[in-house]
Amino acid sequence: MSIANRPCIFCDLLINDSKRIIAENDLAYAIRDVFPVTQLHSLLIPKRHVIDYFGLTQAEVNAINILMSEQKNILESADPAIDGFNIGMNCGESAGQTVFHCHIHLIPRRTGDVSEPRGGVRHVIPEKGYYKDAV
Repeated sequence: MSIANRPCIFCDLLINDSKRIIAENDLAYAIRDVFPVTQLHSLLIPKRHVIDYFGLTQAEVNAINILMSEQKNILESADPAIDGFNIGMNCGESAGQTVFHCHIHLIPRRTGDVSEPRGGVRHVIPEKGYYKDAV
């Protein structure tokens, strides 16, 4: 089945499973990830079906950023151990995208949740996250 003909879980969620939505505005909504990397891992999703971040309008980017800031504050209030975040998205199959409706991951981080956090998102390609002579 081509990407264009696949059922979209995020479009379906918006229509048929809206109880999962924890926050929304006119153009975007937020949910908790059903396969969380860390506790309270959240997704920010445009309401309009668009394949990836590069297809968003500026208004959608703004709407997602507003939700992201709100969720950051809510998560920090809910869990004082949160002292960092990773923000990420996969754009394209070669980048690991499996759901072809734009979604941004907001992943709360806590000191000690991994033995060596330095390099963060650079570790999407194993062993490339480490760099010498870091400032």
